[in-house]
Amino acid sequence: MSIVKLSNNGVKNATAFGSISSLGSMTFIKKLTASSSGTLSFVNGASSVVLDSTYKEYVFTLNNIHPETDGQKITFQSSTNTGSSYGVTATSSAFDAEHSEGGATSFSYNTSGDLAQGTAYQPLSQNNVGNDNDQNAVGILHLFNPSSTTFVKHFIYTGSSLNSGDYLSHDFVAGYFNTTSAVDAIQFKMESGNIDAGDICLYGIA
Repeated sequence: MSIVKLSNNGVKNATAFGSISSLGSMTFIKKLTASSSGTLSFVNGASSVVLDSTYKEYVFTLNNIHPETDGQKITFQSSTNTGSSYGVTATSSAFDAEHSEGGATSFSYNTSGDLAQGTAYQPLSQNNVGNDNDQNAVGILHLFNPSSTTFVKHFIYTGSSLNSGDYLSHDFVAGYFNTTSAVDAIQFKMESGNIDAGDICLYGIA
């Protein structure tokens, strides 16, 4: 019988599937804070940003993203020329689960939130985030092996947003940038108007 040994620090040894010598770690790289900002951009090599072969996976955390204009989605796109242009061809799928303060519910695939070999900015929040003082969006975006010159670049997002109609939306997005060039910059912006407040942090996963 195989035995899995555990400790307070997590899995130390898993004989069922071979030994695990290292569980990896999350390394903080950069935090950008919005203040009526049109865009927030993470460009490899600029302002202490690392977005290259140092890590095979990068994680962006979106915290309290508040739109300046009511009813907007937070979006993102990538660049293969260190931010000179954004608009790498992508294919994605998106769906969400909703629950209103009044108790109404829904679950749907969002054709308006996906891309089919498109170059537009990818919506992350799948409903229109409100700009009331207490409304915002949060989420986690994973970007895999962006420096690869062999494979396309997959991304996965899950988040939560409070929209202008007082609905809580649990948002799910996944897709890939259809390029074998290295992705070396990521930019976030609202569909329209500025990011009034909030911050986005970048981490590398060893």
